[in-house]
Amino acid sequence: MLRERDILATLRMLREENLDVRAVTLGINLDDCADRNIHTVARALRAKIGRVAASLVDVCDDLTATYGIAIVNKRIAVSPISRLLEGHGGEAAILLGEALDEAAAEVRVDLIGGFTALVHKGITPGERLLIESLPRVLATTRRVCASVNIGTTRAGIQVDAVNLVSAMIVRIAEASASSQGFGAAKLVVFANAPEDNPFMAGAFLGCGEAESVINVGVSGPGVVKRAIERRLADAPESTLDDLAETVKHTAYRVTRAGELIAREAANRLGIPFGIVDLSLAPTPRVGDSVGEIYQAMGIDKLGAPGTTAAVALLNDAVKKGGAFASSSVGGLSGAFIPVMEDHALSDAVSKGWLTLEKLEAMTAVCSVGLDMILLPGDTSAETIAGLILDEAAIGVTNNKTTAVRVIPVPGKSTGERVDFGGLFGSGTIVNVNCPDGAERFIRRGGRIPAPLRSLGN
Repeated sequence: MLRERDILATLRMLREENLDVRAVTLGINLDDCADRNIHTVARALRAKIGRVAASLVDVCDDLTATYGIAIVNKRIAVSPISRLLEGHGGEAAILLGEALDEAAAEVRVDLIGGFTALVHKGITPGERLLIESLPRVLATTRRVCASVNIGTTRAGIQVDAVNLVSAMIVRIAEASASSQGFGAAKLVVFANAPEDNPFMAGAFLGCGEAESVINVGVSGPGVVKRAIERRLADAPESTLDDLAETVKHTAYRVTRAGELIAREAANRLGIPFGIVDLSLAPTPRVGDSVGEIYQAMGIDKLGAPGTTAAVALLNDAVKKGGAFASSSVGGLSGAFIPVMEDHALSDAVSKGWLTLEKLEAMTAVCSVGLDMILLPGDTSAETIAGLILDEAAIGVTNNKTTAVRVIPVPGKSTGERVDFGGLFGSGTIVNVNCPDGAERFIRRGGRIPAPLRSLGN
């Protein structure tokens, strides 16, 4: 149980450090909307989202007023839409994508996730239909986010699916050329995708989840950075294990506050509480950066030798603090490294300190993967497939979630700057070292078998 003293102490810390709740995400199962008539499916989908999520924004606004903690994003994650597309064809996926966008607008949420296909062991007709519709759906809708899971530790990596989705990423960027390829920023390609992730663009309601559920993402990179700075001001000779303890205790307090908000939101909506995800998700704002945490630890140039170790230390300490604070920690709960959304990481890329290869090494120990990375507009589908396969290999082999969210920018080349504005931030287009040379391997298709550790039973 949460004691009042703990809650008040945590709330004082949050107010002093300007911490916010990054996202309250309402999961909704739409499987009962299935029908042979796709127009009936679209109407049922909109009606159910409207009914279940009608009070979500008002409840979140009231919680902000009650507790003084800003809830930045109100979001919805639905069960994989590909399941509703089985037996349909033609424009069915486009119609459901538009229906999701309209439903999200009607209930006033920021984003809606779940335009999703789970293809880690094969591709059904409905899943193929959804993936092939991504260029049009992501280029023409405002709120719809998509994800594709192409591998798991149990199943291995479905290379045919990787090749298909990589070709779609190129087409998404082309279809959204007027917004510098922004459509691709709304698609995440996963290995070992979590079913209870409240963060976009990868949120969806998994097959093992309840009919509806409230999941909350609480993010506090600025709080963690300032806690480290205070520790070093008081004890300049602090060792790395001392800093890890500081991060762990800070994560504990933040998780307690996140669970309070999550349970209150669930109670007021009459919907079960799921998990609190304590992921250090940055924003482009100075003082709200994961990169600044590494700098506070002593990594003066992000990307220098030692950066990967700093990421591992932070990620582990965050997870330990969250796990001690709550039995309902889930999602990703660690440290993100979304380059465009973190001004310190973005700056390191622009200076040449942080390369794509170093970012890939960091993904082996962070909580997600290659995230919000700008690529030259002429990047081939095979190069993107290679990046996805490399990330999936890290995730599948190490039994962790990895993901790729890359944006080929039409008409732009390495070193040029792109600004998406708002929470999506700005960044420099990275150089892909040796972008070709693996095409014969990638085009073989098929499946990379599951590693031996998949036989852990």
